[in-house]
Amino acid sequence: MKHYPTVLSIAGSDPSGGAGIQADIKTCTAMGCYAMAAITALTAQNTLGVRSILNASDFLNNQLLAALDDITPDAVKIGMLPDEQAVMTVASVIEKYALKNIVLDPVMTATSGDKLAASGMIDAMCRELLPKVTLLTPNIPEAEGLSGLKIACINDAGRAARRIAAEYSITAVLVKGGHLPPQGDLLFDSQSGKTWVFEGEHIDTTNTHGTGCTLSSAIACGLACGLTIDESVERAKSFITAAIKEGADYAIGQGHGAVNHLYNIIKNPIQWK
Repeated sequence: MKHYPTVLSIAGSDPSGGAGIQADIKTCTAMGCYAMAAITALTAQNTLGVRSILNASDFLNNQLLAALDDITPDAVKIGMLPDEQAVMTVASVIEKYALKNIVLDPVMTATSGDKLAASGMIDAMCRELLPKVTLLTPNIPEAEGLSGLKIACINDAGRAARRIAAEYSITAVLVKGGHLPPQGDLLFDSQSGKTWVFEGEHIDTTNTHGTGCTLSSAIACGLACGLTIDESVERAKSFITAAIKEGADYAIGQGHGAVNHLYNIIKNPIQWK
């Protein structure tokens, strides 16, 4: 029998479809992987912001055990973890099933700036989860908080990545640089000691809802397919750049619209009879 490259997404649900579980499933599908999903929280959000959050931590363990007793994922993407209980559940499951290729996007706020994590979650994440992670993908504020360093340029990002990797015993750290001079994302691999800078491209659009979710799940797809960490990041960067470009001119909602996850499918549409 053939084998799908499988990716398990552990994240929150976004009913407007641009971020969280919905973005992850679209990304995995577009990249040729089989998407599995365990929902950590139900959010009432749209392109304008987050209205409310319903925590699903009490049911998270049941979802994960049901999925993992049947299917072993080739990679895991972890997104929104709303509280300490969710962190402890995920950390326990990683250990129990000896899960590999784990990408953690430490989601603390939405694109709109709304807070998505309860107090105590960050301490639990640092203590219980980060040492089990293959790749951490913090943005600048998250990397500053985890490293205790101010990041004003790409060299600062490198110092922060090295400190985070050493402090929490993480295999690799990708600091998402956004508009740092020079613009780009920095990857540090603690096993090889190598650093890569993936240059970015400025795209004039407000359709950036879910870009972090999309990037991290795209990296997980690369790992699931057997690529190295740097190869996975390079492939994922190409995907998210194209998805932003191809979605730049679409009107989705009244705020930060979504990227175009399925741009390849739209370019090659099914010919309906």
